[in-house]
Amino acid sequence: MLTVRPYVPTDAGAWDALVERSRNGNFLHRRSYMEYHAERFTDSSLVVQRDHEVVAVFPANRQGSLVTSHGGLTYAGLISSRTLRAESTLAVFEQIGEHYRALAVERVLYKAVPHVFHTYPAEEDLYALHRLGAQLKRRDLSSVIPLQETFRFTQERQRAVNKAQKTGIRCQQASDMTDFHALVSDALRKYNVAPTHSLQELHLLQARFPQHMVLYEARDEGSLLAGVLIYDFGKAVHAQYLAASEEGRKVNALNLLLAELIRTVYANRIYFSLGISTEHEGRRLNSGLVSQKEYFGARAIAHDFYEWVL
Repeated sequence: MLTVRPYVPTDAGAWDALVERSRNGNFLHRRSYMEYHAERFTDSSLVVQRDHEVVAVFPANRQGSLVTSHGGLTYAGLISSRTLRAESTLAVFEQIGEHYRALAVERVLYKAVPHVFHTYPAEEDLYALHRLGAQLKRRDLSSVIPLQETFRFTQERQRAVNKAQKTGIRCQQASDMTDFHALVSDALRKYNVAPTHSLQELHLLQARFPQHMVLYEARDEGSLLAGVLIYDFGKAVHAQYLAASEEGRKVNALNLLLAELIRTVYANRIYFSLGISTEHEGRRLNSGLVSQKEYFGARAIAHDFYEWVL
């Protein structure tokens, strides 16, 4: 028999174990990642059990009458094991609705995990949402390179890489986030925004997940020209942050670094994600940004958000 109940701190070990063996979860959904900024959110996560076995978890936070899955994550939704099938997923969603209604929750904003980050098919949740009347609320456009398919850089992008290869730029893995965070902050300052993570938060998370958060830099005689912070999910990798200095842009350092990561370092993976290029909750496409990603051979997938009125 399936039961849905609130998460409590003593569930942390079982929660993380479920994420590790799940079809659609990754290190972003482990409690030690979710809770690095726990003070900003009122946790409303759920645990799904069959008898005494945890078969799914639901990362969520609550703000008034709204529950989001999860406000501190790019995507979450129902993170499930292979034992949770179509009919049982429907039953779980019905229980989730009953649980939140009893708490006077009126709406659930569901941030579905994009299929490229699944390790095994896991879209029963989307069917359950459809059955329960949820509506598409927001759609972001993200760019992904299918590394095991034939993809090509544009001629212009390849020329830029070739030009950068003739310089003294060195691409290498790094461990200290300090210079890189300053570079990202400087790049974002012109848009009057700051990085999602502070330097202290990046140091904390990198210490907790050293195999999953990997920094690569392009330097010339010690000077940082460009950097990319990779989130390694196994089957797929994602460029969480990427930036270049003014000098780095002149010498195509970021083009060279990305080419090295795409064609060599992560060439044996399935997907290389370059992230979203939409703004204002998906209503505006940043044409220049998406074109830069498409020049590497990337094409679009959707990051979908559903509103489930209870």
